[in-house]
Amino acid sequence: MEKKVVSFDLDGTLIGCEFGDLVWNEGIPLEYAKKYRIPVEEAKRIVISEYESVGEGSILWYDINYWIKRFGLPLDAQELLDRYRGSIRLLEGVKEALEMLRNRFLLVVCSNASRIFVEKELKETGIEGFFAYVFSATSDFRMVKKERDFYIKVMEILAVRPNEMVHIGDHPIFDFEVPSSLGIESYLVKRESEIKEILAKL
Repeated sequence: MEKKVVSFDLDGTLIGCEFGDLVWNEGIPLEYAKKYRIPVEEAKRIVISEYESVGEGSILWYDINYWIKRFGLPLDAQELLDRYRGSIRLLEGVKEALEMLRNRFLLVVCSNASRIFVEKELKETGIEGFFAYVFSATSDFRMVKKERDFYIKVMEILAVRPNEMVHIGDHPIFDFEVPSSLGIESYLVKRESEIKEILAKL
């Protein structure tokens, strides 16, 4: 059956990971170090250990306001994201590929990142207009893409069957194993340069 929809993960697939890494692994620890008057390296160890205690399978992992509150930081999430906006980077060849694909497919974003991150990244890279739908699994459905129900809900909204959809992402479970198990044609991005090769196949 002819494909109708191409779905993309965002970080590590269309956009470089630097922005998220800086917000989570530099910005939050810096604020923690200031608040508790400890060395930054010590703050990083504490903060990252706390992240790991929750794990990427939990929606809390992606909720920046949860972490700001948990650490007791006098910080506004939007201000923190704005601080690192200069690090948001569209991967090479992505915009040109989206230009070509938009005439053949309905394009959507399916990300685990919370909506505050997704909207900032799409706006700063100027690619928000390419997507008919933007789904944040954690913000919109209160689930993580490890759950098959996420993709089922997306297909229901888009009114497509699994064999009418393609999903592309960089997480072996969330972006490949789970959608593949539903019959969605899925591609795993293992390195930055690979996204161009994958998009050229569509």
